[in-house]
Amino acid sequence: MNLILFGAPGAGKGTQSELLIKRQGMTQISTGDLFRAAIKGQTDLGKKAQEFMDKGQLVPDSIVIGMVEEVLQKGIQNFILDGFPRTVAQAQALDELLVKMNLSIGKAIFLEVPMRILMDRLTGRRVCKNCGAVYHIVSKPSKVEGKCDLCGGEVIQRNDDKAEVIETRLKTYEEFTSPLKEFYKKSGKYTEVDGNRDTEEVYKEIEKIIK
Repeated sequence: MNLILFGAPGAGKGTQSELLIKRQGMTQISTGDLFRAAIKGQTDLGKKAQEFMDKGQLVPDSIVIGMVEEVLQKGIQNFILDGFPRTVAQAQALDELLVKMNLSIGKAIFLEVPMRILMDRLTGRRVCKNCGAVYHIVSKPSKVEGKCDLCGGEVIQRNDDKAEVIETRLKTYEEFTSPLKEFYKKSGKYTEVDGNRDTEEVYKEIEKIIK
């Protein structure tokens, strides 16, 4: 089954995607990862995306959809879309793309987390500058402060995880992404999961939904 996993920044989409990859053999298509790879490689697309991401704004649809199409053309099956679509316009464009490629989405799972919890999660998040491993200063600190457990790289706070940018990101999310719930409810593919629980509990509920 192909899934869309959506929710506000910090809702746990990446964490749940990792578990689905390990336990269900799924493939994650994360627009955030695609952008960060492009930014690290200093491609033209990466530079454009960085300007928007650093301000907490959404990257324009034309850039996002082009990147997703490029990935799907590799023949990936049993995938999770993480961070895309974020707007109804993107969802409509995705539907057209999937029809063209003879693919479909089985479920659109929304992770519901209260705003104050999202702020705590995001301001405390740290990432390895080298390999992208994710840490949290309270719930999942690296063994040595500022150093990645996996590769020894520098662990930093991303520009878009700083408090003032997070506020913009969450407001932007509410404005553009919330209507997606209604879009997928109409298609009969929408399911809501309480993301403010233990990681394993959230995973077990998602597992039931996709079986």
